[in-house]
Amino acid sequence: MRSSKWLTTAALLSLTVAATACGNSNDNASNNASASQSPSASASTSPSASAESASPSPSASAPAESASAAPNGNGETLTVYLNDFDDIVKPMFEEQTGYKLNIVSGNGAEIMSRIEAEKGNPHWDVVWMDSMPSIDQLGAKGELLEGWTPDNAANLTDFSKQFVPANQSYYPTGTHAASVIVYNTKSFDEASAPKTWADLADPKFKGAVGMADPAVAAPAYPFVAWFFQSQGMDAGKSYFQSLIKNGIHIYPKNPQVANALTSGEIKAAALQESNAYTLKNSGEPIGIIWPEEGAPGSVRVAAIQKNTQHADAAKAFVNFLLDPKTQQALIDKGDESYFEPSVKGVTAKPDRDPNAKLVVAEAGWAGEHEGEIKQWFADNSVQ
Repeated sequence: MRSSKWLTTAALLSLTVAATACGNSNDNASNNASASQSPSASASTSPSASAESASPSPSASAPAESASAAPNGNGETLTVYLNDFDDIVKPMFEEQTGYKLNIVSGNGAEIMSRIEAEKGNPHWDVVWMDSMPSIDQLGAKGELLEGWTPDNAANLTDFSKQFVPANQSYYPTGTHAASVIVYNTKSFDEASAPKTWADLADPKFKGAVGMADPAVAAPAYPFVAWFFQSQGMDAGKSYFQSLIKNGIHIYPKNPQVANALTSGEIKAAALQESNAYTLKNSGEPIGIIWPEEGAPGSVRVAAIQKNTQHADAAKAFVNFLLDPKTQQALIDKGDESYFEPSVKGVTAKPDRDPNAKLVVAEAGWAGEHEGEIKQWFADNSVQ
């Protein structure tokens, strides 16, 4: 087995800021298009739950064609930065509203670096990603539109309502497990496979476990943030230090984790749930375990840029994302289709565990400590 090193946050940011050209990239196993409460709340838990792609740099899609039906938009173009579902939302939104949609797609670190590079002259109108802590920090800096309630916010489930911040600067569109425990059934059976997060540090799994880099993969940071917030910084460091000492392999994104698992390079992993189910459904020898203590969740949220010149179109897009018909389409057709929808009237994937438990780090806390935690990983990952 090869030895994997963590990417340093500084190197990542310098590369991604330089990547000003747009390019389709998310983080999911098919390589196509790929957790927390309101700032005043503590870590949250979901009793049930109903994801990322592998390109290295952001890319803008070609300007949209005129919608066949334009009841509202009059051809106005809205620029959305996202990390998944671009192939689905673009035609649906354009047809329903008449607005044109210009999409810039990349992984979480790329999109946030792009937003930072454009500070003072933002080119985006809406950001929609499973990076709630990072987007929460944009709101804390006063960069997001506040005090607006979409009509479809009335559809939010009780679980999802807790993720709407007091200033209403973003809205949740779904929550997926940033990681579940998966294992290669040629190496373990259900009885011998790791079942809890603590099991990943067991010496009997030394050198056999992998995970995605929290500095690169959008869901990987919410995964690690939950441990640090729920257990405390010292205990969180102790837990991940035990994984590092046990020889955990760190890969840039979840598709690389999935490839290592199926190739036999690793035998078990903390893997984002859509990637896990995609492997299993494609016939790979994979078992999936939802730990009883819960799977750390990554909340996908949508936010509007404070000074957008396309406020009506931006509000229409967020309202569109909160429509049950839209979320059902994401589940029925999307690559990142395994998630707990944020609104009522949506049916999750039938093979997804109906009792899946999600636990989510509080967005404000996770955002404030993001740099510190990622730097700790960079400093401590190489033994």
